Amino acid sequence: MTATINELQTIIEKYCPLLKTVSDADYTYKPLPHKWSKKEILGHLVDSAQNNTRRFIVAQYEDEPQITYQQDEWVNICNYQEYPVQDLIQLWQLLNRHICIILAHTAAEKQNRTVFTSEPHTMGWVASDYNKHLLHHLHQVLDMEPVAYP
Repeated sequence: MTATINELQTIIEKYCPLLKTVSDADYTYKPLPHKWSKKEILGHLVDSAQNNTRRFIVAQYEDEPQITYQQDEWVNICNYQEYPVQDLIQLWQLLNRHICIILAHTAAEKQNRTVFTSEPHTMGWVASDYNKHLLHHLHQVLDMEPVAYP
């Protein structure tokens, strides 16, 4: 899990300053009415951090918790399109630092406990997949080389 934590810390350090360079116009632009803006993608990453925080905590004391969420509903209800972008960036950064602390304090024997997302996975797998998910969407927001994500 140490490598996954280190990777997440590197993602935070590298991408947070880059997120601050995107213009407000670029953040709010919606390519199509049913597609997320970059601001909404960043909001989705906030939602993902919150749901994964819950997964990493609950899986340590509950057997095989099932923690899923409706991502489109979360983005719509949170109204990220109207959210101040600097607040979103700071919230994203703080939630991910929080995840690093939780993972760093997860006992080794608990890292293999199962949590259900759409299917069962170990906490270690979920943490590693979370980083891949982050990179996929961060590259979308920043117009960088796409990162494949299933």
